[in-house]
Amino acid sequence: MKLASVKHGRDGKLVVVSRDLARMVSVEDIAPTLQQALDNWNEVKERLNTRFQALDSGELAGEPFEQSRCASPLPRAYHWADGSAYVNHVELVRKARNAEMPESFWTDPLMYQGGSDSFLAPTDPIRMPQSEGFGIDFEAEIAVVVDDVPMGLSADEALNHIRLIMLVNDVSLRGLIPGELAKGFGFYQSKPSSAFSPVCVTPDELGDKWQGGKLHLPLVSRLNGKLFGKPNAGIDMTFHFGQLIAHAARTRPLVAGTIIGSGTVSNKLNDGPGKPISEGGVGYSCIAEVRMIETIQQGKPSTPFMDFGDSIQIEMLDENGLSIFGRIDQKVEKY
Repeated sequence: MKLASVKHGRDGKLVVVSRDLARMVSVEDIAPTLQQALDNWNEVKERLNTRFQALDSGELAGEPFEQSRCASPLPRAYHWADGSAYVNHVELVRKARNAEMPESFWTDPLMYQGGSDSFLAPTDPIRMPQSEGFGIDFEAEIAVVVDDVPMGLSADEALNHIRLIMLVNDVSLRGLIPGELAKGFGFYQSKPSSAFSPVCVTPDELGDKWQGGKLHLPLVSRLNGKLFGKPNAGIDMTFHFGQLIAHAARTRPLVAGTIIGSGTVSNKLNDGPGKPISEGGVGYSCIAEVRMIETIQQGKPSTPFMDFGDSIQIEMLDENGLSIFGRIDQKVEKY
């Protein structure tokens, strides 16, 4: 089943979307918003799926699905926690600044709680008051949405609470991060609003590409229209989503609608840093990673961060080359 939220008020209007992302139909009579559907998932999921199947089979005509009309599936959420499941990415960050990585990073996930009160729509611009010194960067990630998760559950149990999967651009302001982290109190100004894919899907829609809490498909990023990265989200993921959810719920329950992010998708190459697309590699899911590699290899970075007018597109295609979640398509603009 594929779901989306058409822009309407603060929380959008819930629709089901055909598998080919061509058509949609309202499900307001079942659940007006995605949050309300998640709050009552066991009661509404079969009715939602019946409507979805009728649309996808052609029994219901629906109307054209336009991604530009979409908000993020959850335009705002009670809880958004982003992990760093691809430890290769973390290792590169620390190596670039000559810092050793604690061994615990391989056994205990990193996670921060981000702002969830105002997510960007997938085609909304990234507006910033300035670009110089901010280090505007994209981060292409996978995210899951859970139902009510009890405190202290196991990683295997946590997998059973995943209801939806989507993509995310976790916008980061790299120039502000060091100063904030130096205070010892975490991110705030350096993590502005994120954007999610137009469509979220239930795990069964992914078939055998969803296994063990990992999504085994390339995540494609295009910076200013040029292919920047296509790392496989199922490779080099140190912590699967069950482990990330269990980590978040270790000392508190999670409410229905909580979003858990994977962190920047990152692949190694022969146990070393990945290579750019131009050199036969799978590229990267953020600018910071290529700058880290440039720093390690050349002593300083040469790839600039994003500036006003730059654009980023993030998408995942199935084996037939069809978009699964729709496309995050954003441009950086001056606020």
